[in-house]
Amino acid sequence: MSAKFKTTNPATGQVLEEFPTASDEEISAVIDASDAAFQTWRTTDIRDRTEPIARAADLMDKHRPELADLLTLEMGKLRAEAEAEVELAARILRYYAEEGPLLLSDERLEPASGGSAVMKYEPVGPILGVMPWNFPYYQVVRLAAPNLVAGNTIILKHASNCPQSALAFDQIMKDAGVPHDCYLNVFADNDQIQMIIADERIRGASLTGSEGAGAAVASGAGRHLKKSILELGGSDPFVVLDSTDLDATVTAAVKGRMTNSGQSCIASKRLIVVEDLYEEFVNLLTAKMSEFVAGDPADSNTTMAPLSSETAAKALMAQVENAIDHGARVHTGGGRVDRPGAFVEPTVLTGVTKTMRAYSEELFGPVAVVYSVADEDEAVALANDSSFGLGGTVVSDDIEKAQRVADRIDTGMVWINHATWTEPDLPFGGTKRSGVGRELGAEGIREFVNRKLIRTP
Repeated sequence: MSAKFKTTNPATGQVLEEFPTASDEEISAVIDASDAAFQTWRTTDIRDRTEPIARAADLMDKHRPELADLLTLEMGKLRAEAEAEVELAARILRYYAEEGPLLLSDERLEPASGGSAVMKYEPVGPILGVMPWNFPYYQVVRLAAPNLVAGNTIILKHASNCPQSALAFDQIMKDAGVPHDCYLNVFADNDQIQMIIADERIRGASLTGSEGAGAAVASGAGRHLKKSILELGGSDPFVVLDSTDLDATVTAAVKGRMTNSGQSCIASKRLIVVEDLYEEFVNLLTAKMSEFVAGDPADSNTTMAPLSSETAAKALMAQVENAIDHGARVHTGGGRVDRPGAFVEPTVLTGVTKTMRAYSEELFGPVAVVYSVADEDEAVALANDSSFGLGGTVVSDDIEKAQRVADRIDTGMVWINHATWTEPDLPFGGTKRSGVGRELGAEGIREFVNRKLIRTP
């Protein structure tokens, strides 16, 4: 068995622990177990299904320090951000434990031809989840919490660089009393993912990750006539139309760009600013981006964490160097931090054009690109000139104007006067190459259910 799954501290590059990939026989046994568990779980009263999910929320709160330690260790997340992720994951679990029965209650319809009709939401079967490394708990609960409450079972394949986080959440599920085999963690390779999807008992697949991984899962699901939910990359615009407090606006832009060291699909990656504010905005942004202190992410004095891996750092630097070579201007950063680990300097680029990779590709790290536009029409055109369409932000003191511009931006989500973020009760997802389907909120719990109509003429 290979040791593809391993914990590598990105702040030092040290490999700390390795875990074997499952055998094909073990994968087959997991599918058998998940399907067998579904036959009982599907008929369990929904109020009984919510109880272990509520306990899981309590356990995540109780064990927040230890769970956060693993995030810092495995993917380099700042300690405060690691604790915040655990807290958010607990909130999502608690939301579905409390609201799930109402969200899945029968919907009475009133047919125009008379009689009655009822729409029922019923579980469909085992669901495969393929999850990324950047938010190891949050991403998992977005899939697991609603689907377990709905009556489905989960087979969860996590990213290869956060195996201890994966095992820790698996243990939370067990300790909370989620019945045996209703939630199963597997250390599977790409071929085994396709093997799971191909099994007729698997009823759907959900992936959060790269476009390539999404295409592979979606093509496998499509080939076997199964539904897939994809949350892929993003290159979110942060549009500044006007501001009476530009310092606060820039602070919000920095937070939107730098949370999780910029390794977030909904990070504010393209800062689009009207020309009369542009120069001051760039100067303030440059100053604030220059203030970050790189160091041990477990140290409370550190404000700049490493990227998740050396591979990620090199990939980001290749994009930055391409932009510089083609004429982009570097206001701060532009290189690697002079210390061990997968650190990249917080960077501000202007003068980025369509000839550069940074214009069309997602920059997954601490690199902000700033553009100047004449007016809201030009801002909208630039915001929409992207193959991605996940989230976006519009900043204006005139709320009506901000809402008008938000209506014109072609993304799945737009936040006004706040960097794009996430809440348990709000639908999350994108359009174009950013994916299909929605997670969280009422939409999230109804993606993998049978919407069964019962009609009485």
